[in-house]
Amino acid sequence: MGRISEERKEILLRRYGNINVMNGPGGPGRPRGGGPGPRGMMAFGKPKNVSATINRLLSYIGKGKIKVMFVFACVLGGTLANLAGSYILRPLINNLVYEDRTALEKARYLAAGLIIMACIYLVGVLCTYLQQRIMIGVSQNALVKIREDLFRRIQKLPLKYHDTHTHGDIMSRFTNDLDAVGEMLNHTMTQIFSGIITVIGTITLMFITNWVLAIVTITTVPLLFYVGGMIGKLSRRYFASQQKVLGAVNGYIEETVTGQKVIKVFCHEETAMDEFEFLSDELRKEQMKAQFFGGIMGPVMGNLSQVSYALTATIGGILCLTANFDIGGLTIFTNYSRQFARPISELSLQMNTIYAALAGAERVFEVMDEPPEAQDAPNAVEICSEENCAEGTQPIKGEVVLNNVTFAYVPGKTVLKNISVTAKPGQKIAFVGSTGAGKTTITNLINRFYEIEEGEILIDGINIKDIKKDSLRSNIAMVLQDTHLFSGTVKENIRYGRLDATDEEVIAAAKIACAHSFIERLPQGYDTVLDGDGANLSQGERQLLNIARAAISKAPILILDEATSSVDTRTEKYIEKGMDRLMKNRTTFVIAHRLSTVRNADRIMVLEHGEIIEQGTHDELLALGGRYYQLYTGAIELD
Repeated sequence: MGRISEERKEILLRRYGNINVMNGPGGPGRPRGGGPGPRGMMAFGKPKNVSATINRLLSYIGKGKIKVMFVFACVLGGTLANLAGSYILRPLINNLVYEDRTALEKARYLAAGLIIMACIYLVGVLCTYLQQRIMIGVSQNALVKIREDLFRRIQKLPLKYHDTHTHGDIMSRFTNDLDAVGEMLNHTMTQIFSGIITVIGTITLMFITNWVLAIVTITTVPLLFYVGGMIGKLSRRYFASQQKVLGAVNGYIEETVTGQKVIKVFCHEETAMDEFEFLSDELRKEQMKAQFFGGIMGPVMGNLSQVSYALTATIGGILCLTANFDIGGLTIFTNYSRQFARPISELSLQMNTIYAALAGAERVFEVMDEPPEAQDAPNAVEICSEENCAEGTQPIKGEVVLNNVTFAYVPGKTVLKNISVTAKPGQKIAFVGSTGAGKTTITNLINRFYEIEEGEILIDGINIKDIKKDSLRSNIAMVLQDTHLFSGTVKENIRYGRLDATDEEVIAAAKIACAHSFIERLPQGYDTVLDGDGANLSQGERQLLNIARAAISKAPILILDEATSSVDTRTEKYIEKGMDRLMKNRTTFVIAHRLSTVRNADRIMVLEHGEIIEQGTHDELLALGGRYYQLYTGAIELD
């Protein structure tokens, strides 16, 4: 650990404890990193708008308002039963010290009092049971609704939101933040209400029992609040530091586990162990502080209450001797004195939970309040391929035209400048150029993942803004460089391209993609279950399934985004064969790093810095001797 510089230590804590975001896909806005974030990274600190957040949470709970009212009635009943049960001790103890009653009378009075006390406590137990049972149902119903609303909103958010937020950040809303909200709804609300009722009831009964002792006891309250507040403040601060370092530890573990091959290739094991040892040691330091201050709250408050108890008992004893104060009254008063600090201590301890829950709820509602994708125009039409058209939809052949399209992910930083492209039905249009030239951006605009600022995009003469988005995207099939397979069978993953496809159509699509033969060799063939994003398949096999998924969609427009860049040459030939079958009779846009894959394109567009600098067929561009010629001959390289 001593080999790590102070600068590197600071970088480790900052890099793995926070989320780094740039400004766009492929460059501006693309998040650094991805994948689920570490658990335990709760939102600490005070929420920004307490009243608005509470009102919004109550709107979810309010749907079971009758049950909530019954719960609070049970809390009230249970708290009062506990207080009343303690108060019954006064006449019972006084009965035992009365000298004018016989032993039999005292026994009968004691038996009757114990029965009454047992009935009161039984009511309290019943109220507590009902309160817990019903409140958990109410809170879980509210959480389910919040979770469903959050998931629905995420499905409707534009791609821009997902490009500018890491997967871990989004996942934390479902896990850490909702866990904190659930903890508050399940227990904290009823505990706060119970604590308040207990404090009010205890103070009232203490004044009824003996007002002098009540004043003595209450004078210790400011001290309890002061000490509890100081410890709570330190506890919150150290718990926040603990969670930050915990995030750094988990983030480092996630990155090193997924990058084990790279670590071993470059013999980085010792450095990785040193860096992890540093992070782990930092976590131990912060955990010791957090757990210490979190753990001493109870004992400190308990000892302070014992001081108050001893003071009350001493003064109460003097009053029994000098002011005719009854023994039963002193007994129950000292009991109330001992219990008096408990609800105050519990309320102090609940503040961390409340702050975390409200801050977490704010983060959840923040996502819910994000503007969704722009709604379809009132007169938007539905389109379909000519061979697969339903009644009331507009058949299209697949002509795509981009007229002077200009676009920027971030205002003032133009990514595309006056792009004009015409793709006739069945033509293959290729885009080549350096990383960040705008190739993928064009395909994202055709899908309306982003709205263009200037110009227009037409499909068979219809502006895509006048086409329903679901209809538009269902008629554009995509094969991406990064394949994503869902947990399920091979058949289900292919059918994801068109859910109503028959088994025969699934097999036909697999044959088009040249995937049928390898699928047949799998243990259960098309019924083989894929887990972990198809981890039991090679990269090439996963890409062939991706092509089959696109084939089954029957979309007249096809987009291939560097579909062969991460496979070997032999596998590439199979994939290219599958793609050639897939592209037949479809308008196709191809993005490729390997220029050999675009030689047979009807038109090749060479992009640099968001502008088309050359265009033509493969032979025309070679004859031109410009940028494409340099790229193809290796005079310069694609970066």
